[in-house]
Amino acid sequence: MQLYGAAKTVIAPVTRGIWPLRKEGLHHIPAEGPVILAANHLSNIDPLFIGVAVPRQVTFIAKRELFAEGNVAQRTFTRALRAIGQLSVDRSPGQSSREAMEQSLKILGNGAAFGIFPEGTRSPDGRLYRGQTGLAWLALASGAPVVPLALAGTDRILPHGRRIPALRRIGIRVGPPVDLSPWFGEEGKARSRRAATDAVMAAIQRLSGQEPVPRFAASVKAELGSGKV
Repeated sequence: MQLYGAAKTVIAPVTRGIWPLRKEGLHHIPAEGPVILAANHLSNIDPLFIGVAVPRQVTFIAKRELFAEGNVAQRTFTRALRAIGQLSVDRSPGQSSREAMEQSLKILGNGAAFGIFPEGTRSPDGRLYRGQTGLAWLALASGAPVVPLALAGTDRILPHGRRIPALRRIGIRVGPPVDLSPWFGEEGKARSRRAATDAVMAAIQRLSGQEPVPRFAASVKAELGSGKV
């Protein structure tokens, strides 16, 4: 926590100076105790802005590919992620889900704030895609409240193919915890996990105003990569 605090005192003012942050609803995030912050996902840089905006330390489990050491922008982003305590996971087959769930439960078990992007990957076109049900399993298994969060503008900072970040105003809106009580104790039921996840995604959509898409972002990206769409 001391390292996180020290890093944030340096990173936060610089980030806010370059990209002004418009924040709403931060009072919905409990000051202590376990909490899941569920956000839309527009850019690889999203965890940085959430970490800067939220008063508490927020831990994300990010794909290992994000911790790149390529160009200057990538190296700077990687160091910022590590400085504010973000963890990387191996996304190779058989590793990602189990490792991520074990680490996530441990983080929440320690009474910490945990950030998650239910879409599982960045939106390919700025719309809001279907949520992965691992979110609901984690919430129902841990008992931690889920607070929805919506980002705006991060996708225009470092779009695909751009090496130098653009100067943009960023918006962050936080809503009240989502009521998942109808599905308490049912994390083992697929239908309950889907219903609970959909409830969280609906809350995120109300905050973001994004067009909802009843498909998974990963499948759309795969089609785009193969030229099918």
